[in-house]
Amino acid sequence: MMRTIEVLIVIIIITGAFIAASFFAVLPWPRQVSPVNLRRLSFTTLQLLDSNYDLSKAAFEIDNATIWGELQVALSASLPPNVIYNLTVYEVGGSAVGAELYHDLATISNTESLGSTSDASSYMTASANVTFNVIPEKIGEHSGGGTLYILNCSDAPGWWITGYTAHSLAQDLYNLLSSYFSDTVMVQSTTELGVILDGNPLHGENLQNAVVINTCGEAVPIPSSYTVYNDNSYAEYCYEVGKRVNLYNWTWTSIVGWPFYYVSNTNEFSGSQNSWGIYGMARVSNAFLQGLDNRASYDDSGTSSTSSPGVVYLSTNVLESSNYYGIYPSPYQTSTRALSSSILTGFHLDVTTYVFNPVGGSIPAAIYRHAGTGSSYQGAFYAIGLTRTPDIRLTALGLLADYRPRLYRSEYTTYGTSRLVVLQLGLVGGV
Repeated sequence: MMRTIEVLIVIIIITGAFIAASFFAVLPWPRQVSPVNLRRLSFTTLQLLDSNYDLSKAAFEIDNATIWGELQVALSASLPPNVIYNLTVYEVGGSAVGAELYHDLATISNTESLGSTSDASSYMTASANVTFNVIPEKIGEHSGGGTLYILNCSDAPGWWITGYTAHSLAQDLYNLLSSYFSDTVMVQSTTELGVILDGNPLHGENLQNAVVINTCGEAVPIPSSYTVYNDNSYAEYCYEVGKRVNLYNWTWTSIVGWPFYYVSNTNEFSGSQNSWGIYGMARVSNAFLQGLDNRASYDDSGTSSTSSPGVVYLSTNVLESSNYYGIYPSPYQTSTRALSSSILTGFHLDVTTYVFNPVGGSIPAAIYRHAGTGSSYQGAFYAIGLTRTPDIRLTALGLLADYRPRLYRSEYTTYGTSRLVVLQLGLVGGV
């Protein structure tokens, strides 16, 4: 009985202490427990007002009462009813010593005072006639080379470029990449291809250390002067191309599928067709990597078997380059012509850029560089083993991710072309 009384006394004491503490405790206002982030609200409101360039337009037409009336209506509608505001537009001054950097031009507000609880964000607007330029660094301007050859051979049909022609792909590649190279040369025929394979520039360009892009897909243009290598498999031609890539330190680029699957020349193979009925092509045995490896001889057994890893994903490095250069292909693609990782040791190759993440022993797309003397490379091969339809954004992005030319962005500092908008917010009423 005594223990029961003791327990009741303890309960009464604890309950009394709790009631006394609750009576004297001062609880915070709801806005202190979960405050409104005025700075964030201010910035997102400015972004919303300028989503259709309305804020920028108003900032440069401060004498237009209609526009400023519409701006105030939009501003009031964008904010909660208990938020007061003051929006001010400032002119950005010159850079002369002692000059005032900012001076106010116009203000709209729904209060005389923002009180003690307020915060603000700023937003830079530009006039409608301002243009922003990005000047890319030229590949090779510090290390030699810098020529981009795009094979646009009118006498060489393409294969596995479904939905496109070699000419349309060549033009798109020119538009994407020419600004990054010192010289861009369209190779308009297989005869011109033979000229550069023989080590002679077409227009005085630097032939050494060039990038060569084959727009014909799985087919490779073959000059008539090289058909003397015909051994019923054209493996020797592939071998000779590989030797030239090593000799001139080219980066040979295959945009889709199985590299060196056919050779193509409408004049030389006018009576020949592949198994799908396309005239002007002949099947090859791929000895390209044997030539790139600078071997003394070749065999026609084939050296680049492929696999089909299925859906593959862009590497982290290439995704970062995608944002840097503003080129956005789909981050996942389907690969059915991935090269095997065994070629790395078999042909003394290093991967300098994985365009897609490897899948097991398959490499869906990568830039391979042939190890030369010391730490240098001599010749490179960019193979994109995707399915049938080429995406030349991947071609451009992989090369840019590997060469990493810098972008020099212009700044708009000219007087009168930019104005600063500051939106200060405060809270009133309620808790």
